Amino acid sequence: MKGRVRTMATVGAAFAAGIILGPMVTSPMVKAWAQDGGRAETYRLLNLFGDVFERVRAEYVEPINDRDAVENAINGMLTGLDPHSSYLNQRSYRDMQVQTRGEFGGLGIEVTQEGGYIKVISPIDETPAARAGVKAGDLITHLNGNSVQGLTLQEAVEQMRGERGTAIKITIRREGADRPIELSLTREVIRPQVVRFRIEGNDVAYVRLTSFNEQTDVGLRRAIQAMRGQAGNSLKGIVLDLRNNPGGLLDQAVQVTDDFLEQGEIVSTRARRAEDAQRWNAKGGDIAGGLPVVVLINGGSASASEIVAGALQDHRRAIVLGTKSFGKGSVQTVMPIPGQGAIRLTTARYYTPSGRSIQGTGIEPDIEVLAQRQEATANIPREREADLRRALRNEGGVQQPTGAAIPPLQLPQGIAERVTRLPPEGTPSFDPTKPETDFQLQQAMQLLRNLAAAQNSGRRAAR
Repeated sequence: MKGRVRTMATVGAAFAAGIILGPMVTSPMVKAWAQDGGRAETYRLLNLFGDVFERVRAEYVEPINDRDAVENAINGMLTGLDPHSSYLNQRSYRDMQVQTRGEFGGLGIEVTQEGGYIKVISPIDETPAARAGVKAGDLITHLNGNSVQGLTLQEAVEQMRGERGTAIKITIRREGADRPIELSLTREVIRPQVVRFRIEGNDVAYVRLTSFNEQTDVGLRRAIQAMRGQAGNSLKGIVLDLRNNPGGLLDQAVQVTDDFLEQGEIVSTRARRAEDAQRWNAKGGDIAGGLPVVVLINGGSASASEIVAGALQDHRRAIVLGTKSFGKGSVQTVMPIPGQGAIRLTTARYYTPSGRSIQGTGIEPDIEVLAQRQEATANIPREREADLRRALRNEGGVQQPTGAAIPPLQLPQGIAERVTRLPPEGTPSFDPTKPETDFQLQQAMQLLRNLAAAQNSGRRAAR
């Protein structure tokens, strides 16, 4: 990644829309005066920054580090734009490069910031955080006994990362818990297995993607090939599990979607300048061989996950099942600064093939299925993109030609109605080691089996 600009579509660990008026005709004299006036104001503001910087250097109660002060100022400028723009110093930039390659050191949690605390978006499977019982929605209030209040998100992340074998104590505030939860975790080199797969009941292929890094598409292809070879013609369909997947690399989201599509648009982006708009199209070749696909999503499915779910939903290549996704419809570009670090800057909004911007709204599932009964009566809904401070607005409208829309979901009669929205009373609590306790997964598999039975029945009746 040396010297390259990397495009991200993620809710990651390092986290006013302008209005363009035109066309307008302005005389050269007026235009020159406006430009000069704008530059003069910019210079005055830069002088203001210099004055404040010098005053802090001279008068602060303790000597300050000039680099830290300037980097903090830059990060403040970027984080003041939206929740996902930030400054990466050299260490943070190296960490990000390692993470996108598929390994990093630390605890294994994806986080954001809320009310001065660090909020867990999702723990990564089989990491110290996941094994210790850290949950999505937990608020980390202290690190080694010190409050995280006053720390930037990046500073908190740097404290949680460290050498393998070193320990850290974290204090968690969890909804419903009477008192703070204290955990002692030992850091590890995190090599998350981004693709997990298995055959369920000898007839359904299950694939879980935990994030979108450089290994995701290759891992997915290998998984599907292995399961098709193992199960042969007995496979009735594929479950693609994107729950609690916070996103990652945009190009990986495009490739994963392309794996299931024969043709058509995958995603488009629209930036500040019209000439910077981009569109990605499928190249053909369905690794699933036409098998029906169910995509599982929930409130932790964000960004790159929403690109995949939205495109497969728009093309009716998959049935989306679960609960509404996070709603992050913006793209961040990582721009290296030679000799320094990099800036992560929001540069575009993305749109699904039908022209939907999901910024702040999320992907609505075709069939809603709750993971547990408590979700139906929860007083405090799960936080999503629209709840974050300074989140970009959803501009609304369809960015495609008139008439572009999601085709209606067409299933054999009675199939959708046989899916149960709520787990029955007394259903065992979810245990990641026991697929039978995963209600959403069980409903997805039953949906595929019922669909296969209906299709087989239809083929017999047509003979």
